[in-house]
Amino acid sequence: MARVGFIGVGHMGGPMARNLTKAGHAVKVYDLSEEAMNFAVQSGGKAAASVQDAARGVEFVVTMLPVGDNVRAVFMGDGVLAAADPGTVLIDSSTIDVESARAVHAAAAERGYAMLDAPVSGGVAGAEAATLTIMCGGDKATFEKARPVLQAMGKNIVYCGGPGLGQVTKICNNMVAGIISLATSEAFVLGEKLGVARQTLFDVISTSSGSSFILNRNCPAPGPVPTSASSNGFKPGFRANLMLKDLRLSQAAAQTAGTATPLGAAATAAYALHVTRGHGELDSSSIIKLINPDL
Repeated sequence: MARVGFIGVGHMGGPMARNLTKAGHAVKVYDLSEEAMNFAVQSGGKAAASVQDAARGVEFVVTMLPVGDNVRAVFMGDGVLAAADPGTVLIDSSTIDVESARAVHAAAAERGYAMLDAPVSGGVAGAEAATLTIMCGGDKATFEKARPVLQAMGKNIVYCGGPGLGQVTKICNNMVAGIISLATSEAFVLGEKLGVARQTLFDVISTSSGSSFILNRNCPAPGPVPTSASSNGFKPGFRANLMLKDLRLSQAAAQTAGTATPLGAAATAAYALHVTRGHGELDSSSIIKLINPDL
């Protein structure tokens, strides 16, 4: 079993760190939130006094942070890269912009560290159940070395290619998810407005060409899927403001690539309006409230 430093033990990182502990790894945790730290320690982690402390004396450092600027700050300067022992493998599971991911990769390589960008998909439920999909960018040998640690946190561990390509894959996935959630919402509101029962719409779409993972697991219309966020007051598994963040990343990436993403742009605009109206802390499926505010 490995010694792991885990930085960022919030809604996603906390359950991920707990699953590492459950798998037998020795986990040292750090977070700016005292509440998050207490949760992680009660789950079997050992409290670190700082970012630097979390990075010392371990074989792997895992980070789960909000944005690219946070990742740069934690790794660069007097952060992880200044404190980690030689040979430590660095794994960033944050979802951030490709430019930041590649910049941190380059800084790590300059200091002699192997690194993976390893963003995850599956939301809080996936983090808690250790069923996340983890998309990894970096050296293939580093990916294989990190696999036992990754497998304690996720079910589908995918090597996507070189530095930054885990982030590219995650951004593409979430752009699709945002588009599908919006389109599914529009279909349910349209069908109901014209007199078709919600359950009938679900029964047909879920067994026809309009079916999707989003529909079957997190249907934006309340009722047809009892375990969905929509059927439980839109309690967040993946918050709308995080979907907006990822959609904005997709648009920045599209601009860099010089490729058109008209549906991605439409979904980004829709989620921006939805969040502006005060729904950012609800589940991303609450985008249906933009189409029908009464839901």
